[in-house]
Amino acid sequence: MATDPREFRKVVRTTTAAVGAMSASGVASAAEPTARTRTVKVFAFDAYGTLFDVFSVTALCEQLFPGKGNALAQLWRAKQLQYSLLRSLMGRHKDFWQLTEDGLVYASESLKLDLSSEKRKRLMEAYLSLAAFPDVKPGLKALKKQGLQLAILSNGEPRMLEAAAKSAGIYDLLDKIISVEEVKIFKPSPRVYNLGPERMKVSNAELGFVSSNSWDINGAASAGLITFWIQRSAGEPPEALGFTADQVVSAITDLAPLVRG
Repeated sequence: MATDPREFRKVVRTTTAAVGAMSASGVASAAEPTARTRTVKVFAFDAYGTLFDVFSVTALCEQLFPGKGNALAQLWRAKQLQYSLLRSLMGRHKDFWQLTEDGLVYASESLKLDLSSEKRKRLMEAYLSLAAFPDVKPGLKALKKQGLQLAILSNGEPRMLEAAAKSAGIYDLLDKIISVEEVKIFKPSPRVYNLGPERMKVSNAELGFVSSNSWDINGAASAGLITFWIQRSAGEPPEALGFTADQVVSAITDLAPLVRG
């Protein structure tokens, strides 16, 4: 069972291959604004793994299941993503809260852990107060100062997203929280990415989509959005799905200079 974050990314890559692979592509070099990025009026952010650290639950997992916390957190997240993809392909939608619980139950059973109702409740509630990455709040503030509109565009269920944003202290920086629950299918369906321009009332060329997940960036680029990949791990290669990020940066605080001028 994969417990290292690098191994977890391999699991996710294998899972997302179910969506269908295309020819490999490189990444766009970051650092300088382009004519394309200067058209951005709205930034829409992925939530889990981009704004909120899904592995901030690891400490609680370890507290409840000593010696198994990291393994539980890793497998839980992998199954959460896998179930979102499988249910989209099956046409059997459940909201992300239910998928998160299903993933937790599977991971616990796979690791032979006794998941009591109390422990299940505590772990699920942890998803309502995930820690934000340290670059998130200052990065959003810098973009807001430039007069840009900010939104979340996420697989998350609305209540989950609102609770996490409030807990992280970024709720008041957001103009809108957009959930896949409006279309009842998960990323990387183009129906999800099209929600961004529709709800924010801008064109595709005016919306920048931001994610730390390369598969997510590929999905957004395929749907015609301007894309910004937050490459939190410097050695991580882009997914070989045929689409290149417009910009690759290491933190959300790197975004504001790219849309100035």
